[in-house]
Amino acid sequence: MCSLAAIRGMSHPHRALAEHHDARSRASTTTTSSSSSSARRDDDPDPPPRSLRDPPYTLGPKIFDWDEQRAAWHRRHSETPPFLNDIKPRVLLVTGSSPKPCENPVGDHYLLKSIKNKMDYCRVHGIEVFYNMALLDAEMAGFWAKLPLMRALLLAHPEVEFLWWMDSDAMFTDMAFELPWERYGPYSLIMHGWDEMVYDDKNWIGLNTGSFLLRNCQWSLDMLDTWAPMGPKGPVRIEAGKVLTKSLKDRPVFGADNQSAMVYILATQREKWGDKVYLENGYYLHGYWGILVDRYEEMLENYKPGLGDHRWPLVTHFVGCKPCGKFGDYPVKRCLKNMDRAFNFGDNQILQMYGLTHKSLASRRVKRIRNETSNPLETKDELGLLHPAFKAVKTST
Repeated sequence: MCSLAAIRGMSHPHRALAEHHDARSRASTTTTSSSSSSARRDDDPDPPPRSLRDPPYTLGPKIFDWDEQRAAWHRRHSETPPFLNDIKPRVLLVTGSSPKPCENPVGDHYLLKSIKNKMDYCRVHGIEVFYNMALLDAEMAGFWAKLPLMRALLLAHPEVEFLWWMDSDAMFTDMAFELPWERYGPYSLIMHGWDEMVYDDKNWIGLNTGSFLLRNCQWSLDMLDTWAPMGPKGPVRIEAGKVLTKSLKDRPVFGADNQSAMVYILATQREKWGDKVYLENGYYLHGYWGILVDRYEEMLENYKPGLGDHRWPLVTHFVGCKPCGKFGDYPVKRCLKNMDRAFNFGDNQILQMYGLTHKSLASRRVKRIRNETSNPLETKDELGLLHPAFKAVKTST
């Protein structure tokens, strides 16, 4: 378990600040670009930003009876139940990246590594994957882009019980850890965080929105409707950021971000929303890379996959690195080196099923760890990942 002291004591870089800086840099670049380069772009110009006098932003038509609509759909489609067994829900992992190439040329390679990593975990655990490269709503660019996407997926996939959002800069590092689904029966939103930091301290890093679960239900649509109005870029986002900075502990001054907005909603409307929110800190649904990557060798020596916590983290999240962009909170070389280590740490758990491992956590090369055999089905699957019981049933529809 990650302690509150560790979180408070770390010098924590923040994705929001990096995105804010990156957005300003892109705006400056756009201003100084030549008219000929503008003519070559096939993008339509963005609509003018929403003013404070305009009606509040909405994600779409208000839906009041989604639970009833979804239940009726399931009665007509019993072949795709929302649960694969008594406790295992049907899950869709959602991630994505910009429709444009990375500004940092090597960034696209690391996006490829990241999605390969997620596909490996999801294949083992019977989870489907949706990879998005489209900006569904130009108003909700940046870290807010996930909200229109998640609403669209909830409505288009009534067969799915949970969406699992994961940022592109987060990687699975425990391929054997199955989420404790039985723990989440009464809850509709599961995020890595701490009750004390959110509800008592109103700390803007009291939870993390880089990896979270959202149930497909009316409550979730209502939460998205409440969450989204702070997101439109321009004056609305700027003014909402001022409210968040004034209301939340230690938050710097910058435009509204989805993480701070969620802390604000929960801290100010706990009676309305709190009963359906589970702030998870028993394992690393989000694990800050700065306190994990240098300990991988220690973990290999002392522990085995399947723990999910500080001993062997489920997720290592490279907050502040921004491998796809030109600006981040950390030197590029340090970020890329440790992203390679995290990828190889997770990849070794997959490769061992086939008798292979990376020569080191820093190497892309692999070596054989067991001899070929004429009786391959008698080879022991040490981590139980080839045919895991928790996969339950095939999830393709």
